[in-house]
Amino acid sequence: MNKAIELLRHVHIHPLLWLIVALSIATAHFMEVSLLLGIIFVHEMGHAAAASFFSWRIKRITLLPFGGVAEMDEHGNRPLKEEAIVVLAGPLQHVWMVGAAFALLHFNLFPEDLFPLFIEYNLMILIFNLFPVWPLDGGKLVFLLLSLKNSFASAHRTTLMISFVSLCIFSFVILATAPAHINVWVVIGFLFFSLYYEWKQRRFIFMRFLLERYYGKKSSSPDSLKPIQADEQDLLINVLEKFQRGCKHPIIVEVDGREKGTLDENELLHAYFTEKRLNDKISDLLFLY
Repeated sequence: MNKAIELLRHVHIHPLLWLIVALSIATAHFMEVSLLLGIIFVHEMGHAAAASFFSWRIKRITLLPFGGVAEMDEHGNRPLKEEAIVVLAGPLQHVWMVGAAFALLHFNLFPEDLFPLFIEYNLMILIFNLFPVWPLDGGKLVFLLLSLKNSFASAHRTTLMISFVSLCIFSFVILATAPAHINVWVVIGFLFFSLYYEWKQRRFIFMRFLLERYYGKKSSSPDSLKPIQADEQDLLINVLEKFQRGCKHPIIVEVDGREKGTLDENELLHAYFTEKRLNDKISDLLFLY
């Protein structure tokens, strides 16, 4: 009960949403808007409840005029399985909501006139959120899948590229089939802006990932070891860009293909963030440590 109250304290309503509610009352569409907002609220609370279960730091749960977002203060260093559960916890809410609606309708406890709209809204939000576009749930799942085999920086960059292409295709489909849907174009504009902002911030996001890896909370489960081969002439930052989620990296320093020594990943992070050795080569650290 205390956790539920704590989650509700994180809920914020965007000021423009009050305008949408006022317009819905004036145009006699208050019930439809309330139904849509209720479904979005449950979806976002699903993300937040899963995050709270894993003791994530929840910043806020915001209800927007065209959707919602649960913001977490996590930086890509939690177990991939854990993150997948948090991402999927939102879409899974639609499964039980649809099931509950059918059960209530069977017992004449759900208004028959609202039932088709309730099902339509659930399916619409579920399908839309699974589009492979960042920051939708589908885009986050693409990021997690790419992170299984790729470095954080590479997976993040590729996710944004896939998102941009997917959003362009979606925009062309809407242009060809429903060009007059202003609400859809507002959402598309918001997603394009989100992608642009995420792309501009990608270097900062990568640094935040490294900082959290160095200073932040350590995972309770042991990380798998995945050695990184690095030439002695490689720059420190270039090796850091090979760091992958869910792995600990011993750095094997090589000269002409032969092993010269080994460094721990924390030694690289310490050199970069604490000692400010921003332009050092890996060979410099090998002699230092």
